Amino acid sequence: MALPFLPGNTFDRKIGKDKFHLSHQFDKYNGVAMSTGTQLGVGGVPLPGEDLRPKNSVYPRGEGPDRPAWLAFDKQVLCFDAYFQESITERPEEQYRIRICRVYFYPEDDTVQVVEQRQNNVGFPQGTILKRHRVPLPAPNDDRFYTYDQFNVGSEVSFYGRVYKLIDCDPFTRNFLTKLGVRVPPGFSAPEDPFLKHRQLAEGTQNPLRPYERIDTLKQFINHDTHVLRFWGVWDDSESLYGDVRNFVIHYFLSDDTMEVREVLPPNSGRDAPPTFLSRKKLPKDFEGLRLPGETAPRTVLNVFGQLNKQRYILDNLKTGALNQKYYTDQDLAIGQLINVFGRKVLLTDCDEFTKNYYRTKYGVQDFTPISYKKGNDYKPLKQTYPYTGFGSEEDSLNSTKKLLADPVKKDFNKFMGFDRQALESYILRFMAKIMTKDPIQSQRRFVISYFLADDTISIHEPVTRNSGIDGGKFLERQRVKKPDQTRYPLEVSEYFGASDFYVGARVVINGFDFYLYDADEYAFKVMEMEAYLFPVADQKLIMDKLRSVLSNSPDAVTQFGQHDPEHKGYFGFETFFYLMKNLVGNRLVDHEIITLARFYAPKTMKEHDIYSLVATAQEHLRKNNYEHLLPLKENLISRDRSGNARLPAQEVRTAIRSVHVPIPDYLLNLLIARMTQTDGTIDYNDILDALNWRQLPVAKPVPTSEHESSDFASTRHTDDARILDQTTHERKKFNVQYSVMLSDLGLSNSYTKSSLGSCENCDECRK
Repeated sequence: MALPFLPGNTFDRKIGKDKFHLSHQFDKYNGVAMSTGTQLGVGGVPLPGEDLRPKNSVYPRGEGPDRPAWLAFDKQVLCFDAYFQESITERPEEQYRIRICRVYFYPEDDTVQVVEQRQNNVGFPQGTILKRHRVPLPAPNDDRFYTYDQFNVGSEVSFYGRVYKLIDCDPFTRNFLTKLGVRVPPGFSAPEDPFLKHRQLAEGTQNPLRPYERIDTLKQFINHDTHVLRFWGVWDDSESLYGDVRNFVIHYFLSDDTMEVREVLPPNSGRDAPPTFLSRKKLPKDFEGLRLPGETAPRTVLNVFGQLNKQRYILDNLKTGALNQKYYTDQDLAIGQLINVFGRKVLLTDCDEFTKNYYRTKYGVQDFTPISYKKGNDYKPLKQTYPYTGFGSEEDSLNSTKKLLADPVKKDFNKFMGFDRQALESYILRFMAKIMTKDPIQSQRRFVISYFLADDTISIHEPVTRNSGIDGGKFLERQRVKKPDQTRYPLEVSEYFGASDFYVGARVVINGFDFYLYDADEYAFKVMEMEAYLFPVADQKLIMDKLRSVLSNSPDAVTQFGQHDPEHKGYFGFETFFYLMKNLVGNRLVDHEIITLARFYAPKTMKEHDIYSLVATAQEHLRKNNYEHLLPLKENLISRDRSGNARLPAQEVRTAIRSVHVPIPDYLLNLLIARMTQTDGTIDYNDILDALNWRQLPVAKPVPTSEHESSDFASTRHTDDARILDQTTHERKKFNVQYSVMLSDLGLSNSYTKSSLGSCENCDECRK
């Protein structure tokens, strides 16, 4: 970039036209500028290499812009249209050439660039003629460079001996020069190149041997690639010998206007043909038979003259003998339209949703009523089955009749993976059952029916009862069980018991025994409530809808709830709720549905943990890990006790225990700290040390004394009292049911209940 205040600098050019006076001269010797005063050289003669350019501008220094040139004129370019004449030697057809180009001048650093416009078939390289750089002026001023002063429309500039004529400029350049006070003449055109004009006239009179025919299909392919119109059609060929009605699927490809016809072969149709009836191609509208080879060529060949083995041919540019073949497009396809598939009349009867949206958007078609074409010869699959052989399963026997090499039975893999045993989740539903019979001995027998959700198998176990005269144990091996009243050797696969057939209150007949399911374990109730889509009797929303329709027609139903609650608590026991619901709804709700409602509206209370059980469990963990180092824990607790009263906040006690790595799980430590925390939020840490001292102060885990504290079915395995087996799980638990909340959810008002009630988790009755 030019230095400030020197000739050619853009700073001075911004002010206006420069006017300089010779006041100082510079003599460069060994890289140091030496002032020679106002005289030129020695005795007025310039020395070799002396800079004769003036130093200062006639204008005061403060009138220039504050910004430098590279910032003031950033991204500003002066563009001129130009041409230069190039002489051609030793060529009689042309003596010179006129070459059109553009000259770019960059004011930020006074650089120049020349680019020639490209033309087709000119025979010489084109593009950038002069790369961007500062161009010196022609001699004898070659010590200076071109500035904006030398560029204007109509002027000539010489770059390294080649003279360019500036003929025009763009609007920005014209405006830029005008603001600087430069008058810009109007532009004019460059002279014509005589040789290029002669060649253009010659090319216009010639016709190519094979003219190029441009067929632009790229846009259509890009816009409609993978877009296919699908129609269903029929071809009624019943009039021909052994003909019938044949169904097709017609595909129209929007990317290239081709069509494909695929036949829908019904089972046992007697046809062993490939499904492709017509391969993908353009379908002609008019078919008059197959053409001779070469008759449908895209170009016509003319035989001008010829002899034996010496023939000459030319192509007919006018295509006088070419056939004008029309093909089907998307405009010709519609429901009810007959299309000619090489002589076969196919009726379009229906289309898919994409095709309907395409015709609605592009052509505004709204009627897409399908056509039902039936002629009384519909195929019905010939289904010939054979009875069950008795060997293997019924599915294996049926598959052996379908193929020579029978395929193995396909199982429901998703169901198996979803309900197979996973860690503690067994997905086994256990029900207590008894036999419905008049025999007093058989009626006293109790059974545990296990239903496996993974594969719909059933196993039955009979608990051993002493002095009953019946050996207990396995009653039914795990297997799938058929439903009653089915033939032994069926033609179809028999119907088996499913998950929805087992619930409390159901009666199932298994191998001739009529079982009544009167109870289920807690895990079965939880699984059925979690998977309510498989068990409608455990779906609380469906049960509430059914109960709402029943109670809305019974005006005395709400009154009966209040009569069984004389103290207006809003809840009563499970037995009262169960028998009251049985009297109100009768057989419209099964026992399992009533139990589901009772479980849903039971008070949600937190289980209280016995302090002795917690201490015994914690000592068991310490005993298994052989942890006896309680001295570091005691020292840590004493160091935290600044008051010296042997009491610390619960959080500090927990932090101290964790800091010495006492091997107790987090959940157990949290329960133990919560149980030993006093009302003021502190803990006597001596009690904690005594509780963890399993060596000197051992605590044994309490043993349950009644059958209520043990598991439900565990008590049935070790009891000899038959009356215990008749009690259900919910009868032994004796929990309460908040009927007032249930009536509120049903939208039924109850004047006998208190509006403030609805949760009884703090009362003593619910804790029982």
